[in-house]
Amino acid sequence: MNAVILLSGGLDSTTCMAVAKQQGYDLYPISFDYHQRNKIELEGAKEIAKFFGAKRHLIIDTNMNAIGGSALTDENIKVPEGNVERKDNDVPVTYVPSRNLIFLSYALGYAEVVKADAIFIGVNAVDFSGYPDCRPEFIQKFQDMADYACKTTAVDGKKIKIVTPLQSLSKKEIIQLGTKLGAPYHLTRSCYNGREKACGVCDSCKLRLRGFAEAGIKDPIAYEKNYNDVTKNHIAYENGE
Repeated sequence: MNAVILLSGGLDSTTCMAVAKQQGYDLYPISFDYHQRNKIELEGAKEIAKFFGAKRHLIIDTNMNAIGGSALTDENIKVPEGNVERKDNDVPVTYVPSRNLIFLSYALGYAEVVKADAIFIGVNAVDFSGYPDCRPEFIQKFQDMADYACKTTAVDGKKIKIVTPLQSLSKKEIIQLGTKLGAPYHLTRSCYNGREKACGVCDSCKLRLRGFAEAGIKDPIAYEKNYNDVTKNHIAYENGE
């Protein structure tokens, strides 16, 4: 069995790689250089692909910064600090317009070429950052479209399943799962700011820190501040102190 895995180099996509590996798939990760602020994550993705013995690691260059509209692709939009207070329907400025729709479309074409049975994506509807393209409703609609989109599905009648093993898990549960499966979290990059060391204050860092703290596991990556201080500050923030 072959599987295409959307591999950003972050914690969730790396956990997806571990799940796919554990399920016996040959791994065909696909990553994207979309001219993102946190481009350093691609270096992690390359190491993660090697760690898992991927059959091939495809990196697509697509300049989504030309579209703009996101703090991850537009240098004029500042990455916010902390878990920004927002209503349920608010979408943060770190949302990249139609990113998962575009990435999944590339992955579907790649899956057809490598004769993959599944596409793994690490979307999550519990600790997600408010992105509409992480919802289970979006994944189901894309699956419906994929079933008619290419020769493999529309003509040959072979279903390419969109697999979301983290969809209903909290960040704590994701970390526990990945740790159990031996996911190389020391190679992952999660920080939106994309510096050599994680900032510890952006949305992504906050969610990651909370997950490790709740799981009772030490985060193996380096932070700009002392890890224990970052964790204490995060807990204080969560408690409104």
